[in-house]
Amino acid sequence: MQDSLTHQHHRGPRRWYTLGLVVVVVLAVVGLAECVSVGGEYYTNCSSLLPGQYLCTDYSIDPLTQQPRGCTKTGRAKIICNSAPGIICTETNNGTFEREIPCKYTNGYSYETALILSVFLGMFGVDRIYLGYYAIGLAKFCTLGFLFLGQLIDIILIATQTVGPADGSHYVISYFGAGIEVIRMDNMTYRMPQEDWVMTAAQNKEL
Repeated sequence: MQDSLTHQHHRGPRRWYTLGLVVVVVLAVVGLAECVSVGGEYYTNCSSLLPGQYLCTDYSIDPLTQQPRGCTKTGRAKIICNSAPGIICTETNNGTFEREIPCKYTNGYSYETALILSVFLGMFGVDRIYLGYYAIGLAKFCTLGFLFLGQLIDIILIATQTVGPADGSHYVISYFGAGIEVIRMDNMTYRMPQEDWVMTAAQNKEL
């Protein structure tokens, strides 16, 4: 009876060793399937490359939208990238591949035009009408830009790109120009805890 228990005790670790060996072999096979070396060149799915293993230089900026060609309403565009020397992409069988990058979808509303209209014709609401805010534009027209106060406010809002086109698109601004990225916060935004958020016991007693 004691010999049988001893035999089972020794067989337990052996099972775990065998299972671990099988897992290692499977992982090795999967790794070889994703990245195969042939004559010093590595074949892999280039969509999984890390920064530094590829370079994207051909952004192909559309002169009409001043964004990468093919920019969609979801704010994504595909561009051609080049992998590092010695890396061959399995999807193209060469060193080039398509990669998605963020972009700003535009619908033909020029930033310069909107700002000029706001400065010179803002009291008549032409700037708001141009951007698609017809009701506000009509109200400004009837009140002479809310007695010029609304015109001044709109000049500031358009100049800081706080107010954009009514359809949710972005202004047409030079891709390498002075574009402003408006950062907004909602209930899903992560807030990093600050030291002054935590009240000590002494502070609680004072309250």
